[in-house]
Amino acid sequence: MQERLTRALDDPDDGGVIDAFGTLLAQGEYLPLLLSVEPRLVAPGTEGNYFSGEQVTTWGVDQFWGLPEYPHTPYYRTFETAVDADAHLYEFVVPMVPPTWNDRERVEEYVTLMGQGTVPTAVAISTLDVCEPAAGMPIDHYQHWGLTHFLLDGHHKLEAAATAGRPVHLLSLLALGEGLAGAEDCARLPTLRARPRSARADRA
Repeated sequence: MQERLTRALDDPDDGGVIDAFGTLLAQGEYLPLLLSVEPRLVAPGTEGNYFSGEQVTTWGVDQFWGLPEYPHTPYYRTFETAVDADAHLYEFVVPMVPPTWNDRERVEEYVTLMGQGTVPTAVAISTLDVCEPAAGMPIDHYQHWGLTHFLLDGHHKLEAAATAGRPVHLLSLLALGEGLAGAEDCARLPTLRARPRSARADRA
């Protein structure tokens, strides 16, 4: 399976990948999505961090601490697009261990493979959360659709792709009923994810 995931999958269950990883997951209903992502590594508190950027613009800082939410880990931003005039989709990939724990030689191996045109595949369990402010006067009130992928396999691949500026495939096993989103919202993801990437314009 490790060798199979070194290359791109042709469809979500190519080579029995879903069956192999399904044995690791809790019993439930999952929607498989095969995505192409171009990851950008973001550290907490740095430029491009969603939690001190877009989230603060809508919800403001924590009322007790007077600070943005702290995600406690570096993570990858991969995609965003408009859902409609009042909603925007943000996509994140969260590693289960910090990138500093990755084996440097393994990362460089993938950088080399990607430079030769190889597109490897990572695997993640994912959730969709649709949230918006409940009260107050936010600067920019709209729904945030947060599609978050928690890596099961592919930590070295994602770091290599971010380093080399290359795409990687991501097999997302979206856990239905586990996030803050309804079935109709989850069903829209394949169409939304096929749209062109677009950032949300500030409406302050």
